[in-house]
Amino acid sequence: MEPEVEAPRSSSDVEKKTVDPIITLAELPAPSTPRPEEAVRVLPKKQLSFYMSNVFLGILSFLIALDATTLPVALPAIASQLKGTTFQSFWANISFILAVAVTQPIYSSVSDVVGRKLPLYISMVLFTCGCIIFATAKSMSLVIVGRLFMGLGGGGMDILESIIICDITTLRERALYIGINMAFCALGTVAGPILGGSLSELVTWRWLGWINLPLVGTAFVLAILFLNLKPIDMEFSVKIRRLDATGMVLYALGITLLAVPLSWAGALYPWSSWKTIVPLLVGIGFLIALAFYERKAIEPVFPYRIFTNVTANAVIVTGFIHGLLMYSVLQYLPLFFQAVWLQTPLEAAISVLPFCGIMLAFSVIADVAVTLLRRYRIVLWTGWFFSTTFLGLFCLLKKSTSRAEAYSLQVMVGIGIGTIFAVTSIPLQASVKHVDDTGLAAGTLVIFRLFGALIGLTISSTVFTSIFAQRFTANLAAIPQLHDLGDSSNAIRFISSMRLLSLPQETMDSVIDVYQGSFQSVWIVLTCLAGAGFLGSLLIKELTLEKDDIGRQGLEQR
Repeated sequence: MEPEVEAPRSSSDVEKKTVDPIITLAELPAPSTPRPEEAVRVLPKKQLSFYMSNVFLGILSFLIALDATTLPVALPAIASQLKGTTFQSFWANISFILAVAVTQPIYSSVSDVVGRKLPLYISMVLFTCGCIIFATAKSMSLVIVGRLFMGLGGGGMDILESIIICDITTLRERALYIGINMAFCALGTVAGPILGGSLSELVTWRWLGWINLPLVGTAFVLAILFLNLKPIDMEFSVKIRRLDATGMVLYALGITLLAVPLSWAGALYPWSSWKTIVPLLVGIGFLIALAFYERKAIEPVFPYRIFTNVTANAVIVTGFIHGLLMYSVLQYLPLFFQAVWLQTPLEAAISVLPFCGIMLAFSVIADVAVTLLRRYRIVLWTGWFFSTTFLGLFCLLKKSTSRAEAYSLQVMVGIGIGTIFAVTSIPLQASVKHVDDTGLAAGTLVIFRLFGALIGLTISSTVFTSIFAQRFTANLAAIPQLHDLGDSSNAIRFISSMRLLSLPQETMDSVIDVYQGSFQSVWIVLTCLAGAGFLGSLLIKELTLEKDDIGRQGLEQR
């Protein structure tokens, strides 16, 4: 394993290495000068194309966050209108995340060989097609297909915006521009539930697809006009031969076969069924084969050189867990408010604003803190402490919980999740040896974060469905009016009609208790995983951030 260059620890060393954040964008130490305080060099002035490219990347980040958070609030309304099952309802979101997770390493690998812009344009076209299919869907199956196409495009948009930020910025200034990009992302996370709730309740959920089109069009124009990246000087046929096609196929098959049985275990088929066990084992086998094969590839999907130090591996693992936590909370929190507090979609969207809003704020605040402190470990540990502790307290949420208590818990979890979201990529990029690997490292983190999201959503759906079926059988099976709920596949669709039921209060309380217990089981599982993430973060080392190199696919100076 390669040695890691740790940041200075003495106060005098810190003073030497610390650079005024106001100066860093204009005055930077020359790499050949041993003492930063003795000489500085002036980097080329940032051009309009640089700032407009960051706006373009921000729009992409906003779109992905928006589409990841609009659907959960609208799911009960969509399932009710299209007669969807619980399995189909969850898969409307899982299909999106699955497509994103499968395609991200493909886009990353292809862009590293043929350049960023071609795969970026393809991803935007696929995303647009998915929005149209979703908006015009007449069945839950078509909703899932539309979301699948949105994910096929969204995977490229998501990972390439992360990679391009690394291409066009130096490590010294990167925390600032990642923070700006995270602000766009968190803004989409806040706007998503509000749009999902208001459109599904007051207009129609179909606008969740149509509303993306003008934003994609604007982004496309900005990319054509301002995203002037340096081309890779290589014959196209040579580029194609360097692609790791075998690695891409092994990864796509492995992750799909791993996720699908996890999503239906305990719902469609028992855990002990061969229909669950066989694809699960085959998927794991493909991923193991991928790990061995990647040593031989010319341009591997997952280069071994990125995983050669403790910090990089710890970041990848904790990034996986962070994605698992964030997307699961965003999925189940609005459903909790609709099922347990009997809120409308719009009211549920407003109720999750404390979590989303604080996550937005701290995704920016955390990066500013790193920029000023030139340290990231204490910031990262704080984020994991808040996430683990207060996610565990989500288990206290119930029908009688006061709004002040529920919102306060959300604020604390939002502080943790937002901080981790913003800071995790910094130690990974600081750990790479070659500047051209920083974009690849950032892309790898995004891949594992979305892989975590996929696994988190599938595990959570299995936990929710299994516990719901058990609790219903034990408490409500003898009530004729609730016969439809005997099949847990109707649990999500039933949420939209709960506010209209005419049942004795005792019976209604029992129904809510079944839902509440199912959500509580999800929070317990997520808390345990958050604890594992906190322990993993302790292995991350403090590395220097004082690097000024630009990657080979940075912006061209004109």
